Amino acid sequence: MSRKLPPLNWLRAFEASARRLSFTQAAVELNLTQAAISKQVKLLELYLSEQLFIRNPRSLELTKTGEAYLPKVRDSFDRLAAGTNEVFGRRRSEMLTIRCLVGFSINWLAPRLPRFMARHPGVNIRIISSVWGDEFEKEQFDFDIRYGVGNWPGLNAERLTWETITPVCSPALLEGENPIRKPEDLANHPLLHVLGYEEGWGLWLNAAGVGGDIDRGLGLHFDTSLIAFEVAAKGAGVALGRSSMTEEDLASGRLIAPFDLAVPVDEAFHLIANYDETAHPDAGLFRDWLLEEAGLARDPQIRS
Repeated sequence: MSRKLPPLNWLRAFEASARRLSFTQAAVELNLTQAAISKQVKLLELYLSEQLFIRNPRSLELTKTGEAYLPKVRDSFDRLAAGTNEVFGRRRSEMLTIRCLVGFSINWLAPRLPRFMARHPGVNIRIISSVWGDEFEKEQFDFDIRYGVGNWPGLNAERLTWETITPVCSPALLEGENPIRKPEDLANHPLLHVLGYEEGWGLWLNAAGVGGDIDRGLGLHFDTSLIAFEVAAKGAGVALGRSSMTEEDLASGRLIAPFDLAVPVDEAFHLIANYDETAHPDAGLFRDWLLEEAGLARDPQIRS
């Protein structure tokens, strides 16, 4: 059914004049002349066959019809503004914003980002670091990458990694006064812990068959894997590395895995996303690429 509506500029002139009760002030607001505003309002009154204003010598008053019409026009403008902003507004000019645990962003995401940039050179990205336990704020972030078993009520979580854990240390610890040869030798070195992980040294030591000779709670504790790996690389202890986080350091030889035992864990990194009507227009591109990279990391044969 066709809609018979007055021109939008007439309605804008009416709404501004009614709000300010002044053609002159409405003209300033809309960057028009007072005569143009007055003419547009008059044309609207002729179109509607109703008088909307009482024109006093030095002021304006709304007629009863004008008072009844104003909220309808104002509501329509508010809805049109909201709908326009929702589809075409600030999200198109904003950067795609990803919040990510700092260790994962450096050890896993950063080496892969150049591939996304090469594939989508027009997409601008902002990476924000997070700490354990931060809530996902949809208004500030398009994606959040966090660690856990994926049970975040009310949030959509897609798994990115399939982790195993194994000790990692400096190559220097294979030599010296207390060389690491077998799991029991870990009793001679500080264990490095990362806060926030549920599955840690206890799980690996149990799988290795190490008894109570090693106090699995003692050692140094850090809030990010980056510090733990740095301390381990300096030879000051043994860190428990997750496979997604140690790939670069093991490949470079900066860290080594002294044992062949890699124990699977249920925890993993997950992509938390906001897929409602306010989602960034480039969110789908990033999500598809990230899940593709996650699949390649899990099975490198896919790329070849």
